Amino acid sequence: MKKFIYIAFSTVLLGLTSCEDQLDQKPVSSTTAESFYSNTNDFTQAVNGVYSKLTSYPSQVLWLGEMRSDNLNVLHDGNRDWQGINDFSPNITTTGFIANAWSDNFNGIFNANSVLEALETKGSIITDAALRSRFTAETRFLRAFYYFQLVRTFGKVPLIEKPLTAAEVESVPRSSATDIYKLIIADLEFAIQNLPVSYTGANIGRATNNAAKGLLGLVYLTRSGTTYDIEGPGLNSNEYDKALSLFNEVITSNQYELLPSYSSVFAYDNENNKEVIFDVQFMSSSNGAGFPSHLAPVAFWTGQGISNSYGNGYGASNFNVSKELKASYLTNTLDVRNAFNIQLSYSQPFIKKYINVAKRGTNGRDWSINFIVLRYADILLMKAEAILKGGIGTQTEVDDLVNEVRNRAGLTSPISNVTLDILLEERRKEFLGEGTRWNDLVRSGNAVTKMNSWIKNDGILTINTVTPDFLIYPVPATEIGTKIGLYKQNPGYN
Repeated sequence: MKKFIYIAFSTVLLGLTSCEDQLDQKPVSSTTAESFYSNTNDFTQAVNGVYSKLTSYPSQVLWLGEMRSDNLNVLHDGNRDWQGINDFSPNITTTGFIANAWSDNFNGIFNANSVLEALETKGSIITDAALRSRFTAETRFLRAFYYFQLVRTFGKVPLIEKPLTAAEVESVPRSSATDIYKLIIADLEFAIQNLPVSYTGANIGRATNNAAKGLLGLVYLTRSGTTYDIEGPGLNSNEYDKALSLFNEVITSNQYELLPSYSSVFAYDNENNKEVIFDVQFMSSSNGAGFPSHLAPVAFWTGQGISNSYGNGYGASNFNVSKELKASYLTNTLDVRNAFNIQLSYSQPFIKKYINVAKRGTNGRDWSINFIVLRYADILLMKAEAILKGGIGTQTEVDDLVNEVRNRAGLTSPISNVTLDILLEERRKEFLGEGTRWNDLVRSGNAVTKMNSWIKNDGILTINTVTPDFLIYPVPATEIGTKIGLYKQNPGYN
């Protein structure tokens, strides 16, 4: 997978079907499309190009997710791009991380729409009907993935199902989350029916049938979440049984398992292991990852005698794991996730989950480790969540699912009568640094109360009071300014 994904970065197609700003799209001319799609390999490269925008996903969920959550209390040494995100400022419409999340996901959607159009008009070039169907299913899976990221981040966004010119885009308003979800669900249902259960050889890492099931289950969980009286991702749709059914299908497929060792899930020499359902592929030297360095202070690298080029470019900022989270880990000193996830040897603890100094590349943007999007432990705990929120199941099932994950973490004394609060805390410790915490809080209906309680209990003076408006991000100022009156800014932002 790594090799074929990164061929896509050098293909002509990516230059043709992506742009600096998605809502100023540069369509592929009919002449160019006619000359490019001439054989099956051209379609392979095109589909790989749709995968390529996944490489921005780790940065999105770390800077917009972990940074926003109660996992971190970050102290800056100047005016940093992420400062307003951490502090819940209303003045973040020009923040680069937010603008990039919008444009990167829409570029992925534009690439997907371009490929889907080509498959429809010239797909007969692919003589293998099963491969043609798989390419369509992969592309629709990825379009659903990008749209799901957008609706969780911004709420209402433009609904675009085909390549459009810049002028055409300027007439497309934002659509409701309800309408966005209709496309997401339709795409994932198609993917479930047409993707294989697994791949071999160089194709390992592509989207599978179970990846689509797991993602659709998460979509139903998210849609079922509270609305907070904002136009965000929660619709209070009560689809927990739908989610539960999909999680059960993933579990009973027997394709996945919890690895015996927590650390081995993230080992550089054990990628695409039996716990991984879907991940973003990276290669050192050709197209390395930057996310291992994102939340590690520069002092760590210089303290190791390593060039500060492995830093994140944010000087002497400290990316501190919150006191509350640290205390949660220490309620049981046997928890192996504590030492693996958190570095303690510097002034303040920080997330070091993905750092293996011996495996570093040429700089802080050249790590070869994949970023896991969905793994088996997540399926187990989301199943427990679906039952607790009203899906068909028993308390014993919930307890067993949570204890299965805890047992792997070294917590062999079982717990019982697991509540949603207990489950959320277990998820917090299991998935630290994987970008799930913020979405977990929003989905569960606890984001406002838990965040404000944490701010008070940890004695934090720099973070503003969290209100429901801040549970989604603002539309980037560049998009608001594209055509005056086309979009209305999300409430709460200046």
